[in-house]
Amino acid sequence: MRKPLALAATAALTCTCMFLPGVGPASAAAPAAVAPGSVVPDQDPFYSAPSDIAQYAPGQIVASRAVPGVNLFGIPVPVDAWQISYRTDDSHNQPELAVTTLVVPKAAWTGSGPRPVVSLQTPEDSLGTQCAPSYQIASGSDVQDAALGAQLLAANWAVALPDFEGPKSVFLAGPQAGHAVLDGIRAVRNFGQAGIGTANQWALDGYSGGAEATGWAAQLQPSYAPEVKLAGAAIGGTPSDPAAVGHYIDGTVFAGFEFAAAVGISTEFPEAGIPALLNSRGRQDFAAAAGTCEISLLATFPFRKLSSDTTASDPLSVPSVAAVLRENTLGAAAPSTPVYDYHADTDEIVPVGQDNTLTSAWCAGGATVQKVRDLLGEHAEEIAARAVSVEVFLAARFAGKSPSNSC
Repeated sequence: MRKPLALAATAALTCTCMFLPGVGPASAAAPAAVAPGSVVPDQDPFYSAPSDIAQYAPGQIVASRAVPGVNLFGIPVPVDAWQISYRTDDSHNQPELAVTTLVVPKAAWTGSGPRPVVSLQTPEDSLGTQCAPSYQIASGSDVQDAALGAQLLAANWAVALPDFEGPKSVFLAGPQAGHAVLDGIRAVRNFGQAGIGTANQWALDGYSGGAEATGWAAQLQPSYAPEVKLAGAAIGGTPSDPAAVGHYIDGTVFAGFEFAAAVGISTEFPEAGIPALLNSRGRQDFAAAAGTCEISLLATFPFRKLSSDTTASDPLSVPSVAAVLRENTLGAAAPSTPVYDYHADTDEIVPVGQDNTLTSAWCAGGATVQKVRDLLGEHAEEIAARAVSVEVFLAARFAGKSPSNSC
């Protein structure tokens, strides 16, 4: 959930060490001689899962390829970049293929120990694979993802950007996103190139839709990937409760996010029974929304109410839907890594109240949470306002300093 981030983009332009050679022991060459970003993922064999994907371990590399000539606004940036495909699990623990993009500054790392790495979950908020970070970066059409990574790369850290919505582009499917993030870290650790391997420290960072994926990765890490040690996790403008967010933006200019989430949840969780609730207009709208990116979704559904597409007056409260939404609500388990959670009290897209509920639940579970609330702020402005604070938090975690705890 994002809007143009002019301040972040400006910072990216001034960065001197921005945006991912080699093949890991479990990887293979790219399936076909297709240049990264030259065709959309649905037409690119690199994004196709092998028939034996179930035989791969979670995080095991399937293929890799270099991404040459990474640029921002047509200006080349001094980095090495790779796409890495790997096995992960969807929300029902079924195997699928995911892709992450590893970006490593060409500048030598002069800090103590190996170069730190941040898994950055950018707010994709879309329903088509052409909207995923890996394609956006490789095709040179990405601006916002590059801008969001600039602050981290300016610190001379490596950055991994997973396509955490997976091959079905399932927006706000929590467990699937958490799995894809953690397995993406496993894949990069196994890749073993450019000084990035098993000895590097890792942290998580994400805002808005990317914070949802980051929160799920932090929450699932102790049980799903205990060997993946995290120094910390920064999340901002977090949509932790999809039902609360849906009710908040229903009928507003941002209703397109609610419709995108409804399609994503329906795709990933057929047990929600959403298609059976659709009226004729709903069937047309869901078909039109499928495969589209954020800007189109926002332009198509402004001021729309989800109930106008269903036979239920409050579709989010239908028992089968409500059960799935609860399953995709953060807070059931506490992360073991320190969390920096920031949010504007006046956020017009993601209500702060449901994020406060999340931090309370995590605190009750024994987590360490530095809770930061800004009295005034707009959703897109908040990420720019807290960019330096996020870097300071992550740098302190990499340095082994004790975190602040608001619990």
